[in-house]
Amino acid sequence: MTDQTLKQIFEEQFGVQATHRFFAPGRINLIGEHTDYNGGHVFPCALTLGTHAIARKRDDATCRFYSLNFEADGIIEVGLDDLTHNPQDGWTNYAKGMVHVLREAGYAITSGFDVLIKGDIPNGAGLSSSASLELVIGVMLERLYDLSLDRVELVKFGQQVENHYIGVNSGIMDQFAIGMGQAGSGLLLDCQTLDYTYAPLDLTGYTIIIMNTNKRRELADSKYNERRAECEQALEQLQQVRPYATLGDWSMAEFETVTLDDERLMRRARHAISENERTLQALEALQAGQLEEFGELMNASHRSLQHDYEVTGQELDALVEAAWAQPGVLGARMTGAGFGGCAIAIVETSTVDRFIDAVGQRYESQIGYPATFYTATVGDGAREVEREVI
Repeated sequence: MTDQTLKQIFEEQFGVQATHRFFAPGRINLIGEHTDYNGGHVFPCALTLGTHAIARKRDDATCRFYSLNFEADGIIEVGLDDLTHNPQDGWTNYAKGMVHVLREAGYAITSGFDVLIKGDIPNGAGLSSSASLELVIGVMLERLYDLSLDRVELVKFGQQVENHYIGVNSGIMDQFAIGMGQAGSGLLLDCQTLDYTYAPLDLTGYTIIIMNTNKRRELADSKYNERRAECEQALEQLQQVRPYATLGDWSMAEFETVTLDDERLMRRARHAISENERTLQALEALQAGQLEEFGELMNASHRSLQHDYEVTGQELDALVEAAWAQPGVLGARMTGAGFGGCAIAIVETSTVDRFIDAVGQRYESQIGYPATFYTATVGDGAREVEREVI
């Protein structure tokens, strides 16, 4: 859909012309899964798929939301004095949440706005469409109301929306990758300190394939919070041995000298600690141009998520195991929270069509319904795209 078409739809829906256009990407996590809330490292990148927002500031206190992804909902209208979470408002709660947390923090958003949203991220696929929506609204508010916002601060506000407004106990990785991404780079983030390093992601001759299981999973309803609680229990027991603040402070060498009474908690901790080490090894591999080693780390990550963390499930395992069996595959793993959603593979560009055919056939015969495949390009973070002078 062209920019001109979006502007036309905005004018048809709202009766006025849009003045600004914004974009926030989706993200994939290349390696480092379920480490963010354990004080470890993650290694995401921003995509060129994402969420578009076409907007105009209003003179009154009314906020009007319209999404081409949920056209049946029509225009959802709320006042600035009524930004409380309302389940009936569906997707707009993520947008309302950004307005709410910024106003609560003292930022002067004194009038409403009209905004049209168009997302090209598959819903529920684990590419973080909710954080993308939060950040596109964040950069919109930043520009429309001339707010002086540090980008890392804006990222933190996005996480606040998830944690305190929506009620999902998630870490900061999604918002950070979406807010801070750079084309051609992965982003190694220390989730404890928010120190970050851009890593060269030279995939010349290779393509990132996103493989959607098409099994819907809603993060708030998944076992995500259960896994987080298990890690907290494991940490509490491990602190009797070493007084570390997070699992991310442990090395595997240290962990291998310890035994917990609860074997399940032992496995959860082993994943968090080993996965954190894999992210650091991934940075070294990419800096040295060793893509094969990076691919092996991706494979090891999936095996850990499958056996120690138990968040993959038959659909993700079927996709990844089918990918591993194909020629020209550097590595493959689930990405996101798990329990459905997506896996990723890094594949020789010359074999992409054969890869998609073979993996697709094997998956459908095993699971009973088709997967969907996307080629991904690494892009820049949330930003204003265009401003009209009207």
